[in-house]
Amino acid sequence: MAKVVASLEEGVLLLRLNRPEARNALDEEMVASLTSHLERAGVDPEVRGVILTGSGQAFCAGADLARFQEEADPRRFRWESRRLSHLVHLLEAVEKPVVVAVNGLATGVGLALVLAADLRVASQGARLLFREGRIGLLPSHGGVARLVRYVGLGRARDLLLGGKELGAEEALAFGLLTEVVPPESLLDAARGYLERAWERAPLSYGLVKRLLVLSTSVDLESALFLETLGQSGLVATEDHKEGLSALREKRKPVFRGR
Repeated sequence: MAKVVASLEEGVLLLRLNRPEARNALDEEMVASLTSHLERAGVDPEVRGVILTGSGQAFCAGADLARFQEEADPRRFRWESRRLSHLVHLLEAVEKPVVVAVNGLATGVGLALVLAADLRVASQGARLLFREGRIGLLPSHGGVARLVRYVGLGRARDLLLGGKELGAEEALAFGLLTEVVPPESLLDAARGYLERAWERAPLSYGLVKRLLVLSTSVDLESALFLETLGQSGLVATEDHKEGLSALREKRKPVFRGR
């Protein structure tokens, strides 16, 4: 059985981490497979949205610890870290809805994947753990930067310096999750978020997604310019005209991504 199981149905690309005996810790094969699937999803017209989840009792326990058991080669370590950071970034870069369905434990790069997704649905038994310090490391691949964006500096300090571990409901209260649902409803809830995202014009959704990320690292004047630049492109699209027609005719628009 593949370590990443992919299926495409009705526009939904379901990616399931499938290494339950290792709590879905990412090895090189899984990183390469996930990267390939997400890069294709970004340009494949058959893919309208992505759901990422795990098999077994964990979502993802981070990177495979085997990479730390060999004698450290800083150059190789930096190269592998770059590949992991690229994988996490792809969830933000794909200009289509990306939902994580957190079925259990998420820590390390697994938690970084959660923080990079558009929307984050979790089962009631999910846990978010910030435990890199226990092995003398720190959250990477955006684990610190994205956490601060979500919860602010004070709460990020509580989590990373205070050693706090979050259950699903507490993570929801912190703003790290979008919704918590019973385990049997997890994938249905994730699909529901995709369907609601599809009510927005695809080009509009993609640009808003990218602007949300950019807005955290640019000044206000630059952000306003980027908004205007994006809007000037969208105003000439067929989807914009369709949206206006549907509003006037009191019907649902039919968007085509053009």
